[in-house]
Amino acid sequence: MAEVIDKTALFEFLCRMGDNTLILGHRVSEWCGHAPVLEEDIALANTALDLIGQTQLWLGYAAQVEGKGRSADDLAFLRDAWDFRNVLMVELPNGDFGQTLMRQFLFDAWQVIMLRHLQGSSDQQVADIAEKASKEVTYHLERSAGTVIGLGDGTKESHARMQAALERLWPYVGEMFDSDATDAAMVQAGVAPDPGALWAEYDALVGAKLSEATLTIPEGDFHHKGGRDGRMHTEHLGHILCTMQWLQRAYPGAKW
Repeated sequence: MAEVIDKTALFEFLCRMGDNTLILGHRVSEWCGHAPVLEEDIALANTALDLIGQTQLWLGYAAQVEGKGRSADDLAFLRDAWDFRNVLMVELPNGDFGQTLMRQFLFDAWQVIMLRHLQGSSDQQVADIAEKASKEVTYHLERSAGTVIGLGDGTKESHARMQAALERLWPYVGEMFDSDATDAAMVQAGVAPDPGALWAEYDALVGAKLSEATLTIPEGDFHHKGGRDGRMHTEHLGHILCTMQWLQRAYPGAKW
């Protein structure tokens, strides 16, 4: 499939998928050793590992499509901030535990829906990656949704924190559904769905869970954007990359 469609567009799409999981995986890993209880510490670490594993698949295929001799490691550790294509939400600081789990839930819901559609991709490798990742992400959503419901419909304090987290993060949700020329090329080739066409499914899924959590979705249509096309990232991405890429930058080509 990579030979009969716009390789530049396919590469861009694969980087978007891989960069989302890479940056969120790094963010979630920051809880290792700092979570409120041991069980959550282990669960968050496992979620981070799942996301990094998915990154290896997406960026590995991206490097193959690009055909310039780069590897998934090169794409992860040797690109600068303006070359990353992740949505802005995943690069935001963790905040408190409630904000981390709210962000995870909002992303998990989108990822479950996207991967379900990608399993029918005309590109077999994309379909295979989606099928493998879906098994992990289904569990991620079950856990994050359950935690959001438990905290949202919990104590007065936990409810207030979850509502604050939702209000903080909701303006970043819309970027996941933006469409551009890359998406149009993927739709035309049958590789991926139009992100904007997934809104209804997302609204139904997220709306039901947030209602159960007794949380109110903020009003307004505004959303932040710029990450998935590389035009603008938050200052936080640079700090993430400084930490994540330091070893490879300091010792170019070093191997274990």
